[in-house]
Amino acid sequence: MATTVLHTTVLDSLGRRITSGDVAAGTPLTLDAIGTEFGVSRTVAREVMRLLEGLGLVRSGRRVGIVVLGMDAWNVLDPRVIRWRLEGPGRDAQLRTLTELRHAVEPLAAAGAARNATQEVRDELVATAARMRMLGEAGDLEEFLALDVRMHELLLRSSGNEMFGALADVVAAVLSGRTHLGLMPASPVPEALDQHEAVAHAVAEGDAERAEAAMAALVGEVRSALGGVSPSSSV
Repeated sequence: MATTVLHTTVLDSLGRRITSGDVAAGTPLTLDAIGTEFGVSRTVAREVMRLLEGLGLVRSGRRVGIVVLGMDAWNVLDPRVIRWRLEGPGRDAQLRTLTELRHAVEPLAAAGAARNATQEVRDELVATAARMRMLGEAGDLEEFLALDVRMHELLLRSSGNEMFGALADVVAAVLSGRTHLGLMPASPVPEALDQHEAVAHAVAEGDAERAEAAMAALVGEVRSALGGVSPSSSV
């Protein structure tokens, strides 16, 4: 097994255990124990611990060794942490908090894009929304997902707010996670397709107020649907 694959395998396994609560905060970890369990060298185990420490999941020190940290220390906006949490027992809570974040940010980002996007971006948004409608009605979720991610990325990165732009990977992780966890319908509901097009056209026409309202409706729909966390929408 290549070293990169080893890193990923061990990192994903330990990341899931920590974010799911299977390994509680305060639990000590050792390089020897990790090496023995996963059959990897101390070099690989040390690199995995370095990555986990960078994500805020563990802390290492001379006197305390390696210790698992609680959620208040995690880098909760890192796509890997998001993915692990979505794959664990706290999935519903993670979807709720991420959707609340999107509801707070994306309407403002859409309004910002209406004011600041280049003509090239405006044209791409309209074309992307039209293509999404065709794919959504055909039930092609994989390509639909790629375009959905692209559309939200364009809006966030064209908002004129670098903080919003930095959340593009977070939104991509949420959209991908919902699709791959089977939380999306076989075909997006017509209202979601309508709302994507409404956002795209409002931004293209430079109508910030309409773009904000359309995006609020788009994200608000999935926020309401999360009461039962069922595959009822697509944003």
